[in-house]
Amino acid sequence: MGSFSIWHWLIVLAIVILIFGTKKLSSMGKDLGSAVHGFKEGLKGGEEEAKKLPEKEVNPPIDGANRDRR
Repeated sequence: MGSFSIWHWLIVLAIVILIFGTKKLSSMGKDLGSAVHGFKEGLKGGEEEAKKLPEKEVNPPIDGANRDRR
C-alpha cells in the first residue's frame, strides 16, 4: 500500500497519454524544457551581476577633493 509498482506507473502513463495525446505531451515537454533552460540562464546572469557588485564602490570615500561644492 505504501509504494507503487512499475505496473501502477505504466497504467497511469497510459491513461495520461489517452487523455492528453502524444502531441500535447510533446509540446508540454518542450515548453517545460525551455522554461528550465531560461531559468538556468537567468541564474547565470544573476551570478555574474553579483560578482560585479563588489568590484564597484557603492559609497566612495569622501575627501576634500571630491566634496560637492554648494
